[in-house]
Amino acid sequence: MKQLIRHLLVAILVLSATTLAKAHDFPLTIEHKFGTTTIEKKPQRVASIDYAGADDLLALGIQPVTIRYWYGDYEEVVWPWAAPLLTTEPTVLRGDLDFEAIAAAKPDVIIGLWSGISAEDYERLSLIAPVVAVPKGVGDYALPWDERALITAHAVGKEELGQQKVQDIRDQLAEVKDSHPDWVGKTVAVATAWDGTPGVYASNDIRPLLMSNMGFVTPQKIDDAVGDAFWTQLSPEDLSPLDTDVLIWLSSDGNFQPILDLAARPFLAAVKDGHEVFLGKEVTGAFSHASLLSLPYTIDRLVPTLEAALDGDPATHADDRN
Repeated sequence: MKQLIRHLLVAILVLSATTLAKAHDFPLTIEHKFGTTTIEKKPQRVASIDYAGADDLLALGIQPVTIRYWYGDYEEVVWPWAAPLLTTEPTVLRGDLDFEAIAAAKPDVIIGLWSGISAEDYERLSLIAPVVAVPKGVGDYALPWDERALITAHAVGKEELGQQKVQDIRDQLAEVKDSHPDWVGKTVAVATAWDGTPGVYASNDIRPLLMSNMGFVTPQKIDDAVGDAFWTQLSPEDLSPLDTDVLIWLSSDGNFQPILDLAARPFLAAVKDGHEVFLGKEVTGAFSHASLLSLPYTIDRLVPTLEAALDGDPATHADDRN
């Protein structure tokens, strides 16, 4: 119930923000956690300070003037599903925000919906250009993929295109859910073992939210373990929160050995029954980006792995273990 109320609150906040102006009408006003931003005219130069934020802009036909590096070390900075669309050489922001570099890019608007900026950061950025921040009452990295894309599209005057692209992905997810009715209500855990330390994502994280679109649910025991954050470490001796109908392991480098070395893992029913899914570097990256460009790739790769994990045969899998 708490998660449902949170989702309804987000939807109401986004709706109120995006209905303040008609599609493509400028100036427009957007409310967010730091106050109100007014964008006087349709932006021509758009700066992204979001992790994975370039994907949605590229999907909307916009070449961002700044891109915030996340991880992956790809030649084009953006990941393979986005690289073909990047035709310019934007300023790449690495580490802490470089306010001078952002200012030098001369943006008309700054998109910061998945950036973790503070109130102080917002004030400094607002001296450069109008800033679109996360809605009030929403965690820094808790904005669902579709609402993030819709707010971005609204802010840059591409609302109709954004709605179309979001609907295409919603339709794809609905088709997956409808064609797998046995998945509805099954529990899922999205877990990691960074540097050998196990952890799990709460239901408000972008990855479990995507799984919920396919019918899966994150059990309350995981949300209780995480608390008010979006992820938490687990004790290597107690992995019981991960004992779900399907257990998804993420690896940012494709090395699954830290997961396999977890001493308590073999005692999980999900492991004994063969209900694990191991995702390597690119699928983990696509899953984590949860963007207009990465989601179709994620869904296409994820569905067969889930089918194999839940086919009743513990010996079969179709993930990245090979």
